[in-house]
Amino acid sequence: MIYGPTLLFALGEGAVIPLIPIIAIELGADVATSALVAAALVVGQLCGNIPAGWAVARIGERLTMAIAGILALAGIVGMIVAPLLGVFAASVFLIGLCAAAFGLARHSFMTTRVPIAFRARSLSLLGGTFRLGMFVGPFVAAALLALFGDEHATIWFFGVCLVATVLLVLLGPDPETQLAAESAGDSRVAEDTGEAVTGAIPTSERVGVFRTMWRFRGVLARLGLAAASLSAVRSARQVVLPLWGVSIGLDASSIALVVGVSGAIDFALFYASGQVMDRFGRLWAALPAMLLMGAGFVALSFTHDGDQATMWFALFAAVLGVGNGLSSGILLTLGADVAPQDDPAPFLGSWRTLTDAGGAVAPLLVSAVTAAASLSLATGIIGAIGLAGALAFLRFVPRYSPHTRS
Repeated sequence: MIYGPTLLFALGEGAVIPLIPIIAIELGADVATSALVAAALVVGQLCGNIPAGWAVARIGERLTMAIAGILALAGIVGMIVAPLLGVFAASVFLIGLCAAAFGLARHSFMTTRVPIAFRARSLSLLGGTFRLGMFVGPFVAAALLALFGDEHATIWFFGVCLVATVLLVLLGPDPETQLAAESAGDSRVAEDTGEAVTGAIPTSERVGVFRTMWRFRGVLARLGLAAASLSAVRSARQVVLPLWGVSIGLDASSIALVVGVSGAIDFALFYASGQVMDRFGRLWAALPAMLLMGAGFVALSFTHDGDQATMWFALFAAVLGVGNGLSSGILLTLGADVAPQDDPAPFLGSWRTLTDAGGAVAPLLVSAVTAAASLSLATGIIGAIGLAGALAFLRFVPRYSPHTRS
């Protein structure tokens, strides 16, 4: 019940995402417009974080996830029957909104309920669950295409995953209610024995989303921007690596192999990041991850015209995979560390909006710099952002996170 809904949603989403541009082109879009339609998913997620924080704070994570699942089903119907490109794009945007609600609901729940000693591992596992779904989803899509020969089969598959998710959320045991009952039981024991309870969840009057943003403007403007730089570097990696392979003359299969190996390394390390953060502190995962990715991008930017360009491409793709794997769960964990523990959802809505904005801006930056100058310069700029982010983490993680060291 903790990880199942996230896995199901990510599995269906991962199957659909690669085919969104293809379906958009079938509806009459050109290449540039199809890219904008695909970006509607990220824009929807960016716009959905703050409303999702408001919803979780007021109706709880279970109802938020159930409503989001039902709305996402409406988006699935729109994608299937869309007669016009605009309807299809609006449906993709709606699914992005719902994805934000799913992610924030689980993030908020685990912020308040998971013991601090296990927080980083549990959140790294949550991030790994999402990565697993996004990793397996495209293979499911390939199998469905081979079986049915129709891109809409993947949308139907996403719909089945959403139905299963909603049923699991509504009919399965609710972790929020169960743990609240356990806390109430502990309180009764404490009254009988006269001993204090240290594991109870504190409660206080809820404040609004925008008041929370203003109250925590310092940490959002400092540690939040550092987190946004990590999100930007992660997002740029997904754009730069395929473009780099094309620019040095590799064929599609070779590029897919290199990117696939990088992704496999990334996925293999997701739990190690949580172990490091819980045992040694948040900075011991955040700083090496940013240094590896920042230095990897900078070094890659100097290899484009070399004699061994293909070898350097494969090497630095692996380095970026290691760095990204070590960063698994960092954004979730730092957000949980600095969020108010009694009512984290409004703060986490702002936190996730910042990090998603970093991820949304990075591909646009790569595209603009590449068009104006070169891909090598764009790659070097992304590396510089990564190194600046490493310095920001070094400065602000010890200041704001109480768990910098074990």
